[in-house]
Amino acid sequence: MEEKKRHTCLKLQINGEEAIFVKGTWFDTHFNLSITDGFTAWNCKASEEELKQRAAQWDQPVLEYVLLSERYLGFQQPGSVYAFADAGDGHKRLSWTFEKGGMTLHWRWKCMQSPDSKKTTAEILDFLMDANIRLSEEVVIKTELFEKTKVEAEKCLTQSEILANARVEFEHEIYTKFLGVLNSKKAKIRELRDQLSKQDNANKSPEEEDTEKTESFDEESDYDKSDEDPEKCITSSSKDVGANKPSRSRRTRLT
Repeated sequence: MEEKKRHTCLKLQINGEEAIFVKGTWFDTHFNLSITDGFTAWNCKASEEELKQRAAQWDQPVLEYVLLSERYLGFQQPGSVYAFADAGDGHKRLSWTFEKGGMTLHWRWKCMQSPDSKKTTAEILDFLMDANIRLSEEVVIKTELFEKTKVEAEKCLTQSEILANARVEFEHEIYTKFLGVLNSKKAKIRELRDQLSKQDNANKSPEEEDTEKTESFDEESDYDKSDEDPEKCITSSSKDVGANKPSRSRRTRLT
């Protein structure tokens, strides 16, 4: 099974003036570097055995060593000191620094001069061109996708505004109808209350009249009780009349 690989290409500024291109092909257990300054090219092949030795020196797993190297040679890290110095016989030594555990570590890899600098340089340029084309295509695709998303977002926004306005109008209409019904119910309640009040007043008046009549009758009765007995008065009056009436002389019948 073929091991998965990753590619990077870094334009590395050395001392702020000299620039080199470093193309990396990364695997989990080893990596390859191709370097050019535009005229001369160099190659570096870090084998599995060599990486095991280097990783063991720093008490690191091989994969961690590879990933850390990819991080510093795939993107130029601020704060790291890079160098690309002569190593004799036309070879170069690529180095960089990084901080770990409060210590500054310095990694170096020797790069051999390429037997065909033009070919190695052309391969690096071809990779850059292909990467640029892929990036351009991705930019175009993402731009088109962004425009479509923007149009859809505007449609959604317009639809949302329409729904919001419709909701406001619906709520206003419902509230208006509700207020109408509520006011009608209030008016009906007031009307019924007035009717009940009038009915109570109408039912109350006869009772008050009966009460007054009863009180008058009671007063007369009390008055009558304070006088003499009518029968006695009548009898007494008859006697008085009889006493005062002149007596008639009895006629003697003559035989």
